[in-house]
Amino acid sequence: MKRSLSRSTLRDQMGYSEIDLKSEIVSQDALRRTIFPLGELTKEFAKKIAAENRLHHVLQKKESMGICFIGKRNFEHFILQYLQPRPGKFISIEDNTVLGTHKGWFLYTLGQRAKISGLREPWYVVEKDGTKGDVLVAPQVDHPALYRDLLRTNRVHWIAEEPPAALVRDKMMECHFRFRHQMALVPCVLTLNQDGTVWVTAVKAVRGLALGQFAVFYKGDECLGSGKILRLGPSAYILQKGKNRSKVAPEVSSDSSGLHPTP
Repeated sequence: MKRSLSRSTLRDQMGYSEIDLKSEIVSQDALRRTIFPLGELTKEFAKKIAAENRLHHVLQKKESMGICFIGKRNFEHFILQYLQPRPGKFISIEDNTVLGTHKGWFLYTLGQRAKISGLREPWYVVEKDGTKGDVLVAPQVDHPALYRDLLRTNRVHWIAEEPPAALVRDKMMECHFRFRHQMALVPCVLTLNQDGTVWVTAVKAVRGLALGQFAVFYKGDECLGSGKILRLGPSAYILQKGKNRSKVAPEVSSDSSGLHPTP
């Protein structure tokens, strides 16, 4: 018998989040042998029981945040112990102005604030060029360059081992997804490809999507599975620039040769 996982079970009993699903550690073989001794108890209620029984070591245990194995060490210093610095430039996505320099594009995450020496106003990472080593930044926390509504994953790891029946039948299915722990679920439409990958179209553009993150899918309270993000659609900023260019593009006469699409 195949077993499913709910969001509350992942969070409160197994201690797992989407980060753990990203490693695809929750297989059916493991689930068939898994016992949840706390039943349906939440973490908060379990702590209440611990308090009543004076299990202070349980109550005082800190929540795991960020990259727990790094501890209190500076992230940049930690990474640069293992990777050679690759100096590059911070470049404005709006006008290609060079705003400053950095020690490596791999030190930055899309959506985070970029610490650019000499600048008081905040700039945020919107794209990274691993070939040139440049980090593209935008001047507002909600800049449209940070928002996308389309992505493609690798072959999805389905917890039930097979895609949902509705997705197999219709090749499309409405559900929800998230790509960061504890972020609000995002309504979306999945499109199943023949190779087991999926296109994910968000109903509304979301901030901070990045290659290498994992999209985790839900139907109601059930966690369906996850897929690594391999491709991203254009940002809202790029789409808007395209619309603006099309508005000012000169009209072409209908008898101009070589400018019509080929069937």
